[in-house]
Amino acid sequence: MTAPLALARPTPHDLWEMDRSHVLHPWTNFGPFEREGSLVITRGEGCYLWDADGRRYLDAVGGLWCTNIGLGRREMTQAIAEQAERLAFTNTFVDVTNDPSARLAAKLAELAPGDLNRVMFTTGGSTAVDTAVRAVAYYQTCMGRPGKTDIVARDYSYHGSTYLAQSVGKRPGDRVPEFRYKEDGIHHLSVPNPYRRPEGMSEAEFCDWLVAEFEALIDRVGADRIGGFIAEPIQASGGVIVPPEGYLKRMWDICRRHDILFIADEVVTSFGRLGHWFASWEVFGVQPDMICTAKGLTSGYGPLGALIVSDRMWDAMAADGSRWFTAGFTYSGHPVSCAAGLKNIEIMEREGLMAEADRVGRYFEDRMAQLKDLPLIGDVRGRRLMLCVESVADKATKAVLPEAANESKRISNAAEGMGLLVRPMGHLKVMSPPLVVSEAQIDFVAETLERAIRQVTDELVREGFRLG
Repeated sequence: MTAPLALARPTPHDLWEMDRSHVLHPWTNFGPFEREGSLVITRGEGCYLWDADGRRYLDAVGGLWCTNIGLGRREMTQAIAEQAERLAFTNTFVDVTNDPSARLAAKLAELAPGDLNRVMFTTGGSTAVDTAVRAVAYYQTCMGRPGKTDIVARDYSYHGSTYLAQSVGKRPGDRVPEFRYKEDGIHHLSVPNPYRRPEGMSEAEFCDWLVAEFEALIDRVGADRIGGFIAEPIQASGGVIVPPEGYLKRMWDICRRHDILFIADEVVTSFGRLGHWFASWEVFGVQPDMICTAKGLTSGYGPLGALIVSDRMWDAMAADGSRWFTAGFTYSGHPVSCAAGLKNIEIMEREGLMAEADRVGRYFEDRMAQLKDLPLIGDVRGRRLMLCVESVADKATKAVLPEAANESKRISNAAEGMGLLVRPMGHLKVMSPPLVVSEAQIDFVAETLERAIRQVTDELVREGFRLG
């Protein structure tokens, strides 16, 4: 136990040390953290963040894919404060509810595609996915198929950090050997990444190959065992992977043919990231059986997730009127978070942020595509306001730099010194700015990131790394 700091107003260094000494961060890399600590953020407004020393940064990460309407919205804070004063909490177990929860559920049913009319509120995306996977087993059992509970996901997928959600996901960096994961009943298909498709294969042929792989898995395992397929429309943390044209619809068709529930993990792609409330139907022509959402649902103003379930599933699960759906969380339907969600949607509708995200997102795509001309950059991919820049050692072979180069973290550090925050992941630089980002701010992102990439490229060459 360390002695408390006897300071009424901690200095920036005091805050840094408090965090370094006492906080276990998500995805902590222990060695660098012990040496370097954290960037201490103290204020946010719009697309900008300020650190404890007063330095300003344009947050091209959007918090963590989530600050969609921007920070510092006075009407959001007022709505949250008013709800906290009126009713800060009541549980929503069994037969109790609250007015913001009921209103938000009705609004989500209105916005969601097709017959997705039933909403279970969760604490975030991970718990929404966890509940969805459990709902597969519940539904299939209700349908008289208790053995049809296996789940199919993809390599490089990220679906959350609860034990079950992380077992379903398979992003390489998450599968550290010190943890143990559920393996039985979970299957993973190839990542649908056109940039990394086999040499000599067209994108259409790649799509055929991916679809055939799913059909082969069903033949091998048995359609009587596979109960659900989960997919992000665009794999976000797995590398902003946009699948080949027609891939998702064909995978959905296979699911319908074999009565496999299609779970759309739209924790990132919903609430405007791709210019629509939900991307499954509007962008990819897929009608899921369940949608998981979070992040942009409150634009980061409160922790909240939701699992939205089809009428078909509800009717089956509720058929005899005697079953219990024993899933939920203390903070399911939290009235303050639900009030934040309602106000968030109100702002997005009033300001036309879906159309604006689509318009500015196209500009973002065009500006970032120019980075592909840089020697270090192999691919720039994504849609609208979720993009990724992938670095390579050799453009022709697509070979990546050795781990020792640490180029993405170095690029991120260089950009940070220039007032820009991007997210380094392996050989990737990921960006998901707020929907309110301006074209001028996008110009700053593109120009600053290019400067940072050029700076690090020069450093790598001086250090003897070969770039082809």
